[in-house]
Amino acid sequence: MPRHFPSTVAGTVEHEIVVTRSRFLTTIAPVTGVEDADRVIADVRRRYWDARHNCSAMVTGVLGDQARSSDDGEPSGTAGVPMLEVLRRRDLTDVVAVVTRYFGGVKLGAGGLVRAYSTSVSETLDRVALVHRVELTRVAVTAPHADAGRIDNVLRQWVQQHGAAFDDPTYGSAVDFTLWVPEDAVDLLQADLAAASGGGLTPVVGGTRVVDVPTR
Repeated sequence: MPRHFPSTVAGTVEHEIVVTRSRFLTTIAPVTGVEDADRVIADVRRRYWDARHNCSAMVTGVLGDQARSSDDGEPSGTAGVPMLEVLRRRDLTDVVAVVTRYFGGVKLGAGGLVRAYSTSVSETLDRVALVHRVELTRVAVTAPHADAGRIDNVLRQWVQQHGAAFDDPTYGSAVDFTLWVPEDAVDLLQADLAAASGGGLTPVVGGTRVVDVPTR
C-alpha cells in the first residue's frame, strides 16, 4: 500500500474576519522548512508592525513531524495552539499560518480567542489550492535517437493518463528518459512500453521520491 503524506498549499492566501470589532488578518503560505516559515512570519510582522498581535503556527517536514506555534502576547493556549490544531486537522505540512490581530476594544475571553483564531485559519484554508504528495517509483528508459521522438510522445501521454511525472530527457549517445510512476502502475508501464517499442526497450526500475501533485 502506498505511504500517506500530508498535503501542502499551492500558494500564499490572505483572508480577514472581524470578531466583536477586532480584525483578524490571516496569511497562509507554503514553506520549505522552519527558516522559511520564520521569514514569512517576519515579513508579516513588518507589514503589520502596528498590530497588537501576530500569532503563528507552522508544520514542516515531509511527514509533518515538526511543529511550532506562538501566542505572541495573547493568553497562553488561546491562539498559536488552536491555529496549529487546524493545520493538523487539515493534514497539512510545509505550511505556516500567521494571524494578525488589530484589537477592537472589546475583550473576547479565552474561549472567544480560541474560536476567533481557529476560525481565521480554517476560513483561509477553505480558500487555498492544495498540493497532494505521493511517493513515486523511478523508471528509466533509454532509447536510440532514431526512436526518441516517438517514445517521447508515448511516455508523455502515458504520464498524463496515469498520475505520473516526467523529467526532461537527457541527450547523449542515446536519449535517457526518467519517469516517476505510482508503484501499482509500474507493471502497466512496462507492458505499454514493450508494446510501443516492439519489445525493444527495457525500462530500469529503482528508487523512489515524494512528488507534489497539484489538485485540479
